[in-house]
Amino acid sequence: MAVLTLGIESSCDETACAVIEDGRVVRASMIASQADFHSQYGGVVPELASRMHVEAIVPCLSETMAQAGCTYDDIDAVCVTKGPGLVGALLVGVSSAKALCEVKGLPLVGVNHMAGHIAANYLSDPAWEPPFLCLVVSGGHSEILHVKDYTDMEYICATRDDAAGEAFDKIARVIGLGYPGGPKLDKASVSGDPNAYSFPTPRISDSLDFSFSGIKTAALNTINQIRQNGGEIDVPDFAASYQDAICSVLIDRLDQAVKMTGMRRICLAGGVSANSCLRRKITELAKKRKCELCVPKMAYCTDNAAMIASAGYYDYMRGVRDGMDMNAYPSLELGV
Repeated sequence: MAVLTLGIESSCDETACAVIEDGRVVRASMIASQADFHSQYGGVVPELASRMHVEAIVPCLSETMAQAGCTYDDIDAVCVTKGPGLVGALLVGVSSAKALCEVKGLPLVGVNHMAGHIAANYLSDPAWEPPFLCLVVSGGHSEILHVKDYTDMEYICATRDDAAGEAFDKIARVIGLGYPGGPKLDKASVSGDPNAYSFPTPRISDSLDFSFSGIKTAALNTINQIRQNGGEIDVPDFAASYQDAICSVLIDRLDQAVKMTGMRRICLAGGVSANSCLRRKITELAKKRKCELCVPKMAYCTDNAAMIASAGYYDYMRGVRDGMDMNAYPSLELGV
């Protein structure tokens, strides 16, 4: 008999709900995005995001259940993002999930947002399963994990400072592309020359860890020097060059991780997995190293509840149950 998990995601600026069957089949997935609203401020305003989640969560749940063609009596567990993310935004989803579980007598499963991003691969390729190496890249995370099993993951390396997505967003704002910076930088790069500008690609000795603060600082210095000399930034060229430098670092570390572990199965996860340069480079790496590759479908790259319901399914099947005292954890790490 099929197991249905209801997913709720509200970690940042998307209110999302989904119903997933057996961790793999999407019965319904709804997203109420706030991106256009926050673009006027150049980034997410946490207090406003929380209020908008409050307004959107009940309609989103209702529409999702209608689209899935089921009732709460058909649901086996409610899976909700408990962290990491904006604490006020997280609390809206957590509170809603707890209230639903209390009223309907359903099991509650708190899900790590980043584990959800990894699970997006299971939704994209029904045959994809552990073990594999996963390059996780988002606005707040840049890391490589060895996913040994659905709920057993080991860190190989992580960023020492800025995340790649954060580095994209900051420079996109400086060159006038606005928010959300990552997608706009990627779009601007399409007609650009990735060799037009030169940026450093720092390496930390005796470690696979990432560092993007130097690339970001070099980009800012280049912009300031050009402007101080009365010149103008060629936005497409700059976007293409900056993006290529960051993606080259990410893929270089993944390449080293492949050689270090001998693992020949690799995938992407996180919001930046939608980046065209990164997708192209990991495809080239997979071909070079003869690796099996899974790249999430675009619909599951950004924040969504389908990935939360999928990750939660595997926790639920392992026997994980959270109590009504579960909180929101803005700095939650994987494995917690």
